[in-house]
Amino acid sequence: MTQEPPKIEFPCDYPIKILGEADNYFLEHVLSVIDKYAPGFDRTRISIRDSSKGRWQSITVNITATGKAQLTDIFKALKQSPKVKMVL
Repeated sequence: MTQEPPKIEFPCDYPIKILGEADNYFLEHVLSVIDKYAPGFDRTRISIRDSSKGRWQSITVNITATGKAQLTDIFKALKQSPKVKMVL
């Protein structure tokens, strides 16, 4: 017997974690993508963490996800930048 993965009920709060090279372009790219696909997201809930040597950065944003297509578009758009190494 196989178990189906849990289904997400939309709309819902949805955290997205983006890992990449730490610089201003990386943050600008992340914010521009999130602004495009989740306009009005709460910028006060952004979390930015630098690696111990400062070369890498993780940015976590929380959006109100409206559907699977929105999340797919966000993930694709974020990955277009060579600065982005991983999106979770």
